[in-house]
Amino acid sequence: MAYMHYGRNVISRAVKEACLNKSDGALHPLRFAAQGLRYRRLEVILTTNMENLGKAGDTVKVAPGYFRNYLMPKLLAVPNIDKFAYLVREQRKIYLPKEEEEVKVEKETKQDMMKEYIDAVKRLDNGKLVLRRYFKVDNELREPVTKDEIISEVARQLLVRIEPENLHMPNPLSSLGEFQIPLRLPKSIPLPQGKIMWTLNVKIRRK
Repeated sequence: MAYMHYGRNVISRAVKEACLNKSDGALHPLRFAAQGLRYRRLEVILTTNMENLGKAGDTVKVAPGYFRNYLMPKLLAVPNIDKFAYLVREQRKIYLPKEEEEVKVEKETKQDMMKEYIDAVKRLDNGKLVLRRYFKVDNELREPVTKDEIISEVARQLLVRIEPENLHMPNPLSSLGEFQIPLRLPKSIPLPQGKIMWTLNVKIRRK
């Protein structure tokens, strides 16, 4: 709001100077408004956005009392004369932030979606999930690794979200070692040449 306060100060000084420079005794528009016209609406230029009135720079008609008692003291509007119209335009050019350019968002095509799926599957197939667990005798884990834990770690380590039905894991993993867990993925995702199925590599190490 700093630019708006500064702009109003400039307008205020211009108003005062215009009033003082009148040597022919003619009433300045602001003083004319201050006298009050009871049966005619005044045409003014808004210096800021106002609800139910308009945006800054718009020319609107308001009641003389409303302009005299509210808009003028707060410099929310000035009379619609050439001098103030020019001043308001120049202030807006200098102090108002630049309008954001409209960004057109293109819809994602089926080809783009398929590319994303393939990239995600490759991260699953080429990556390795590493878990650390406490174990008992003969490399047996104190607590087996469940499907839900695998899904959670895939999202954390590989940044890929999979559903429970994508993971073929009938039983929890109960020992240290390396495992290849088959992935159940849509047939529309092509397999590399020579590969029978997509798999997730999991290594469980001692903690």
